[in-house]
Amino acid sequence: MSAIKCPWTSLYPPHVAPSLETHPMRAETLTEAWAHRVRDEPDGSTIEYLDLNWNATQVNDLANALAVCFQTKGVGYGDRVGVQLQNVPQFALCMLALWKLGAVPLILNTMYGAHELTIILNDASPVGLVSSETSVEEVTKLDLDGPTPWVLCTDDHDLAQLKRQHHEATPSEEGLVRSLLPHLGSVPEPVRVTGDDAALLTYTSGTTGSPKGAVGSHTNLLSVGYGVQQWLDVCPGEGVLAVAPLFHITGAVATAAMALTVGRAPLIFVGRVRPDSMLCGLRNHSVHHILGSITVYNALLDSPEPRIEDFSGLKSVYSGGAPVPPATVKKFEDRFGHYIHNVYGMTETASAVIGVPLGRRAPVDELSGSLSIGVPLPGLLARVVDPHGHEVETGTMGELVLSGPQCTQEYLNKADATAETIRDGWLHTGDVALLDADGWVYLIDRQKDQINVSGYKVWPREVEDVIYEHSAVREVAVVGLSDDYSGERVVAFVSLQAGKSLTPAEVTSMVRERLAAFKVPKDVFVIDELPKTPTGKIQRRVLRNSHRNVRPRKD
Repeated sequence: MSAIKCPWTSLYPPHVAPSLETHPMRAETLTEAWAHRVRDEPDGSTIEYLDLNWNATQVNDLANALAVCFQTKGVGYGDRVGVQLQNVPQFALCMLALWKLGAVPLILNTMYGAHELTIILNDASPVGLVSSETSVEEVTKLDLDGPTPWVLCTDDHDLAQLKRQHHEATPSEEGLVRSLLPHLGSVPEPVRVTGDDAALLTYTSGTTGSPKGAVGSHTNLLSVGYGVQQWLDVCPGEGVLAVAPLFHITGAVATAAMALTVGRAPLIFVGRVRPDSMLCGLRNHSVHHILGSITVYNALLDSPEPRIEDFSGLKSVYSGGAPVPPATVKKFEDRFGHYIHNVYGMTETASAVIGVPLGRRAPVDELSGSLSIGVPLPGLLARVVDPHGHEVETGTMGELVLSGPQCTQEYLNKADATAETIRDGWLHTGDVALLDADGWVYLIDRQKDQINVSGYKVWPREVEDVIYEHSAVREVAVVGLSDDYSGERVVAFVSLQAGKSLTPAEVTSMVRERLAAFKVPKDVFVIDELPKTPTGKIQRRVLRNSHRNVRPRKD
């Protein structure tokens, strides 16, 4: 592994060290890193929500009380507790409290239905669950293989109510806030935790099969935290806006865990993320850093409300979760004055591990037209390999494989899937990419999304990026559908900017002018909204399945 070349370190800005080992705030566990923050900056702003502010001491007192509450319910070292909440301060408190106990937050999407939740809870076997009040009854109805976990419910405004009423909150009897009140001033029994211990359990989206639980250790999460803190140049006191859902790996680690433990930055919550709530956050708080999905930025572009001055205080603007089309980057910069930097990560890498250095612009690969996702962050090694695992020549497409302290070592209860994904110390991402001589990584597409038209390969992103160049286009997804003649045909789904119009013929015409004939969509569907995961990823699989039986258009 020492023989792997790392040309990308020459692209690092001065504030980024090539090695994680030299980070000045190095700690072994998240709990240790958090304790250092409380000790060094007890009065520093730590969580901001609505018009309220909690300093590090206040957050630590609440986390201690919640940890003791969890202990009274039997939570101990290694136990898993589900957290199914929106972006509210209680989410951060749950993570801190569970880490103090050596327990593991199991982060759960708030939009999971009964079927999805049953699969995950049966696999993870959590002893308890923290959720919204509306979800409690649904959990009790699930057909679980083992005991039904206990449930603590909380409302979005419970903690705000507690702070405003000076501990006179009146949530439900089994509510999170009421349950921690008797334990204020208490400290949980100490637990010995190491860097190898589990700190987070996050399930893959299941877009390619049954969801798999990636186990993130304290070392995994801290390595990402240290890398992202340097990459974004987050300094103590600089606000980080929580727009990526905390029930997703990016929000939980690259935003929340980073800001709370190593960034020593105020974590600013705006509740459910919409253009209006984001604007409230930008206008009413000192926000310096944003890391969100491209959907967030598209929503801002689609709204008439934002003004360029709303973004004047920002130091870094990053987008993860899906590749950013060059046309969207240009639109955002033209209107708001900020360049969107790409960042890439996976559930299996505890979020962001590749990104465009702050202050640099991502190059575009001439052949594929792909905007680079960046270069590996400190501590990460990256290669591109062929189907046999052999490294390909520079600039040649293959599978992106990664190695470093950010990468998970296992999927929970799935030894075969672990062995298939992690081979000889390298995490196989399933993403088709190329790596240039300077270390820039270009993500071409997911291997599973490649379209085969009469033996010719079509990468959806190449077609999507061309369509994105039209000013009327808001979002686009290109998929392959079965075709009796060519095996598969290219199909495009397009949603439009508010007040704009575009015909299918215009779409096919502009693609035909730029790309080979076999890459031109045979069908174009203009729809109101593209289906997405709650984290903003467009679901090509949903589009494929819903239009599987649609007959091709006769030209």
